[in-house]
Amino acid sequence: MDATHGSPPRVPAPAVSGGRRSAGPARPSVSMADVARLAGVSSQTVSRVSNGYAGVNEETRQQVLAAMRELGYRPNSAARALKRGEFRTLGVITFSLSTTGNVRTLEAIATAAAAEGYAVTLLQATVPTQDEVRGAFSRLEELAVDAVIVIMEVHLLDAATINIPPHVQVVVADSDAGERYTVVDTDQAGGTRTAVEHLLGLGHETVWHLAGPEDSYAAQRRTDAWQATLTEAGRPVPPLVRGDWSAESGYRAGLELAAREECTAVFTANDQMALGLLRALHECGRRVPEDVSVIGFDDIAEASSFQPPLTTVHQDFAEVGRLCVQAVLRKMRHDATPHGTTLVPTRLMVRASTAAPRAD
Repeated sequence: MDATHGSPPRVPAPAVSGGRRSAGPARPSVSMADVARLAGVSSQTVSRVSNGYAGVNEETRQQVLAAMRELGYRPNSAARALKRGEFRTLGVITFSLSTTGNVRTLEAIATAAAAEGYAVTLLQATVPTQDEVRGAFSRLEELAVDAVIVIMEVHLLDAATINIPPHVQVVVADSDAGERYTVVDTDQAGGTRTAVEHLLGLGHETVWHLAGPEDSYAAQRRTDAWQATLTEAGRPVPPLVRGDWSAESGYRAGLELAAREECTAVFTANDQMALGLLRALHECGRRVPEDVSVIGFDDIAEASSFQPPLTTVHQDFAEVGRLCVQAVLRKMRHDATPHGTTLVPTRLMVRASTAAPRAD
């Protein structure tokens, strides 16, 4: 019964830490056998339900769960972990929750882990250094996790590559560490190439680029692919303009780009900066897409509601999360999981922000 409906207060269980006991009468412990007797099933069935295993029909499962609630039974997660040799928890290390990519990747990992019966423990490292990485792994081990997924969106400040403790089962998201670790990433280069080729195919002489921050793996891959695509097409490569992922930085860069009459097409490294760019172009009297075509990257939920609706590169964050969890579980089960990078395909979402250049 819910406490808000007049149920009696719960009596605290006796404290055992430090050899002290809490005041008041001890609450009788409830065993799995007690639940089995009340539910009219075997203890093995109760065990299967409490551990989330398949093979129990829904009616029986609900019957067991009802008995657990009535008796106040709580499975001993520590005992189960010792018995099975795992805690059913995955650790996630990230350096920032301020970017769309990191937040959506984390959400996707949590969703995929829950589908496999695992919880997620998040640990945010304060600065991207080797010491912070090592410290994060140590803290996660204290929190009893089975394996770790690292969202390594930024370059470390004090090393060219990350060094991860060898005894930890690890998968890395959004990194270039594929030769040393198992990495899952969006096909940043493929998505960029598609965006730039779309603009060139509309008839633009070249494509300007509003890039992300220098310390970002994703930003660097998008910049490299933008430059390579223009070079291979025999088109001039304009000067790079850089932002920091935020709409405000896109606005500042947009004021600079709007002043360049020769700029008729811009590939923007994410949708947030594209939003700021659209505002700057509008304020400067440059129409989109009549005067300047704009493409973003990410396909955030609001992209189709921009004015005009934004053409952008769609990232499948759900698939990135699923593959990260799948790969780390294979490592835990000692299945063959080679080092290297798995790329998740992108697709171009063509909307109203891109068009052929205006004829002079």
